[in-house]
Amino acid sequence: MCGCAAYNAYRKCRPDGCPGDAKITAEVRTQLNRHPALAPPNQVYAQTLDGVVYLTGQVATDLQRDTAESAAHEATGVSRVVNTIALTYSGR
Repeated sequence: MCGCAAYNAYRKCRPDGCPGDAKITAEVRTQLNRHPALAPPNQVYAQTLDGVVYLTGQVATDLQRDTAESAAHEATGVSRVVNTIALTYSGR
């Protein structure tokens, strides 16, 4: 994730994140788990800073990458999604 975004969020909030970020991340993970296409061997990680969800990891296809982003948008409180999931896994 961008260092500037992290710095601004930490400056605005507490060192452990902004209020509600942990809840947003938990809900994003729940949404991601509802999509079998994102299950292992794919790896999708989510972290929230100031309402912005950062997705990282690896998937096999563009469709899986887009599915993860759409799932993250479904969580309550998400202001924006930054999707940096890589397409490096060649399986499935």
